Amino acid sequence: MAHTDMTYSQQQTAAPKRLGIKRWGGAVPYLFIFPWIFGFLVFTLGPLLFSLIISFFDWPIVGQVTFVGIDNYVEMFSNDPLFWKSLFVTLKFAALFVPLNIIVALGLAMLLNQNVKGSAFFRTAFYLPSVISGVALAMIWSWVYSGDYGILNYFLSLVGIEGPDWLNDTKWSLVAMVIASLWGQGSMMLIFLAGLKGIPKDLYESASMDGAGKIRQFFNVTIPMITPTLLFNLITSIIAAFQQLTLALLLTGGGPLKSTYFYAMYMYENAFKYFKMGYSAANAWFMFLIVLTLTFLVFKSSEAWVFYEGEMKTKKEKAKPKRAKRGPQASREGSSI
Repeated sequence: MAHTDMTYSQQQTAAPKRLGIKRWGGAVPYLFIFPWIFGFLVFTLGPLLFSLIISFFDWPIVGQVTFVGIDNYVEMFSNDPLFWKSLFVTLKFAALFVPLNIIVALGLAMLLNQNVKGSAFFRTAFYLPSVISGVALAMIWSWVYSGDYGILNYFLSLVGIEGPDWLNDTKWSLVAMVIASLWGQGSMMLIFLAGLKGIPKDLYESASMDGAGKIRQFFNVTIPMITPTLLFNLITSIIAAFQQLTLALLLTGGGPLKSTYFYAMYMYENAFKYFKMGYSAANAWFMFLIVLTLTFLVFKSSEAWVFYEGEMKTKKEKAKPKRAKRGPQASREGSSI
């Protein structure tokens, strides 16, 4: 009897423990993701909402904060010529940088995709510049572009060409920024290389048997198969073009004659040179709308030129002609004929 009472008491004490495990067991996954949620709220969503709020205020670092409504946006569009100048320079830079960045990255990826000895070494060598800090990269390119002792003008002089003063000539300063920015596309090159590695070899063999040469294989096999990768790299290139700041700030300071005065530099100076935090926040939100609009347009256009493997199989199955089913009735009709 005593043994039965002891067993019953143990079951009574064990029951609340099991209920507690069931009750709090569902919270365990949330405990694991809590650090990420906390970091997102504090360091991403919080500052994002705060910048939206202060864009409607005259918010100097030192001084009285005043609510101005949409005056910051009105001033930006109507009374600030530097806004339009920086926007034009950034769009001009993006028109040059985005296609060149994709072409260079894809070209390097195709070279590294060949089965040759030492490809791992070259893969590392092409990727290393992308991990160099912006300050070190700016110092390297200042030596390369120097009009007096620059290595670029030295090589041009060997073939009888007098190189320009790259960073102080309004005709060449933006081109110099584009070339320097192409130096760090190692990550994009690796993404393209991964896409190329995923193309089945039998597609090239089939195209070769049909008489397609290398150029035709590139446009009819390679490009369609890597269009999802191309879409991703296109969007990241557009975003990177609107975030250009470090190289121009250290190499030219926006000059000469504002020829490299990017929108990010305009926004940076409003915040940390003129201490107009509210106005700079309005600049940032307008840039966000531009990038969002361009990204949306790229995604909408991708419906016409991006092909996924599952969709291609579905289209091929739909394109196949349906065969007539041969049943008992069809066989009887054939025999009667």
